[in-house]
Amino acid sequence: MKISIKKYSGIYVLQATQQLNTTLADAWSYFATPANLQSITPENIGFEITSGNNGDMYPGKLITYQISIFPLIKNKWVTEITHIAHQKYFIDEQRKGPYAMWHHEHHFEENVKGVLMTDLVSYKLPMGFAGRMVAGRLVAKKLHDIFSFRYKTLQQYFG
Repeated sequence: MKISIKKYSGIYVLQATQQLNTTLADAWSYFATPANLQSITPENIGFEITSGNNGDMYPGKLITYQISIFPLIKNKWVTEITHIAHQKYFIDEQRKGPYAMWHHEHHFEENVKGVLMTDLVSYKLPMGFAGRMVAGRLVAKKLHDIFSFRYKTLQQYFG
């Protein structure tokens, strides 16, 4: 897995790639099921889906979560599925939550080894320059840790 986070004028871009030993149909089915997100998120995030985890994924679908940004502080997070190209990509965007902006692209590409999955997350921290100075490195590290956990969990799940 390769994870990188770069900053461009106050917008951070995380890119994570992972080769999955599975079929495109199975990878898509797993990631298009919102309920599976909880299993690939570290427990210390306090992640809990509160609505939208049932049924098919479609543009306009809202999914709500509770997360712990800091210990003992819960935050409501609402994302909307904005775009889907079946078995190619889908995009979720934050509608309410801890970020000033969150745009997450999930890409799937079949290859001879299975499926190459690429996550592109563009995010902006709240409170402008002050938010970047106070939490920029902390948030980048937390996201790096989340995607590292996700990598290990998916390696075990897809063998």
